[in-house]
Formats: sequence, structure tokens, C-alpha cells
Amino acid sequence: MLLHRPWPAGCTFAGIALAICFAQAILSGSSLAQDADGKLRVVVFGAHPDDAEFKAAGTAILWAKLGHKVKLVSVTNGDIGHWQMAGGPLAQRRKSEVEAAAKVMGTEVEVLDLHDGELLPTLENRRTITRVIRQWQADVVISHRPWDYHPDHRYVGVLVQDAAFMVTVPYFCPDVPFLTKNPLFLYSSDRFEKPYPFRADIAVSLDEVFDKKLAAIHHLASQIYEGGASGSEDYIRDIPPARDDAGRRVWLRSKWEARQSGEANRYRSSLQKWYGAAQGEKVKYAEAFEICEYGRQPSDAEIRQLFPFFPKT
Repeated sequence: MLLHRPWPAGCTFAGIALAICFAQAILSGSSLAQDADGKLRVVVFGAHPDDAEFKAAGTAILWAKLGHKVKLVSVTNGDIGHWQMAGGPLAQRRKSEVEAAAKVMGTEVEVLDLHDGELLPTLENRRTITRVIRQWQADVVISHRPWDYHPDHRYVGVLVQDAAFMVTVPYFCPDVPFLTKNPLFLYSSDRFEKPYPFRADIAVSLDEVFDKKLAAIHHLASQIYEGGASGSEDYIRDIPPARDDAGRRVWLRSKWEARQSGEANRYRSSLQKWYGAAQGEKVKYAEAFEICEYGRQPSDAEIRQLFPFFPKT
């Protein structure tokens, strides 16, 4: 038995057919940028106010330097992400931190008012993510993979995956215009092995913007210098105090040099693919991304257009 769901009031069968044909036609369009000015529009989702910055700040800075439009979105407000404070004061503090980081990066930022630790892959949250992507008119969407240690991380990955096709469907969230083509959906890197390990389809050199990434995440003091939810007296004992700004920056560099150089070394072959063997071998710091199967499946030439800071072949 077929179950029929009514279309929105005022829709005729002819109108529905026309909308479907229109959607199919524009989804096959060749233009890469949604924006009329040809500038790319990128949205990076993280579960908490720090995740998007940690995973993709360097690449975001590279896009922004070329005049492209980048927004980092925290899907929760981070209101339990500290071992000494919580609630509204923490949510406000973390929002202020990512706003300060965005000023350094030259990007925009948005923090959704959903409770930290309580995110679920509900229909309403799918609609919320779909609306954010559509309103930004995204060409590129980045998120966690749906396999991670933190349930909020996992469910951000699920929600963005679930939106990966729905952003182009005319009668899903019809209050926001649907996208005329499917964005490129990417996962940020992680070290988890099951059900399958991260694959670096794209790796980006951060060498020219590494210092700027450090300057941006330096503002995330509640997470960087206080340890967030997993902090403790032992954690902060060896970290320079807030009054020693220069000392904190030195400490931060030592931690993140190891982190981003480790990324470059793990994904060296991908760096060599996109930068050439000689240049790729010299990259010191990197961020890496995996292509989600549910969005646009770009050619190498299209990836180079979407990542315009890669060297020309």
C-alpha cells in the first residue's frame, strides 16, 4: 500500500513536477560557486565552541585571505565544557572566545543555543543544520565524522550527513530556499579506526598561516589553557598563568607544532598529490579532510577550484 503525504498548500501536481525538473537541472550545473560574485562560501561545523577552530582554522584562514566567505558554526553552546564552571556564564565565555578567534581569522562565527552533551540527531536538528547550510549558500561543508569519542561530535557528523542531500530538496524546509547544487561535504581528520579509519582525500599546507592559527586559538583559553571539561589542577599546574601571555603562546606553539606536524607526516602522500612531490615533501604543518560520499563528488580539477590556494598544475 502506498502512503501519500500531502504537499504544502497551494502546490499543484504541475508545480511539483516543474520544481523537481528545475532541481534536477540546476543540480547538474557547472558553476562551482553559489555566490553571484564567484566567491566561495564555506561552513565548518563543530560540536562545541573550539572544535571547528581546532580542526579547520588554518584552511579557513587560507580561504578568507583570498576573499572567500567562511563561517565556523558550533552546534552546541559548550555550557558544560569546563571542569570548574558551567551554565550560562560558561556558554557566554566560550561564545566570546570563538568570536575573538574569528576576528583573527577573518571569518564569521555562529554558536547555536543547544545544550552541550545533549545533542541528538532529531528531525528538528536536521532542519536546523539544513537551514544553516542553505542560508550560508555553502559550496563546501566540513564537519566531524560520525565516529568519535564524544556523542556530540558523532551526532554533528550524523546531522550534517543527513543534510547532505536534503539541502537540495525543494520541499524539505521550504521556508528557506533550497541550494541550486549540492555542496562538497568533507569530514575533518581524526584518529579513530572503527568502523574505518580517516582517509585524507585532501591535505592542506598550513605553513604560511600556522602562526595565525595559533594566534586565533590562543583566544580559546577555557579549552587550551584550562583543559575544558577534562581539565584539572594537575593539568594547569605546568601551564603559564594568564598574566604571562608570552609564556602561554610559547607553550601553545610547542603543543600545536607537534599536532599539526603529525598531521603533515601522516598524510604526506596527499600533500604530495596536491602540492607536487617536491613541495609536498617540505610541508611542515597540515590539516586534512575526507570527502563524504553523500554530497558532491568532485573531480581533481574541481577540488583545485574549491581549494584555490593549491598550486596550479
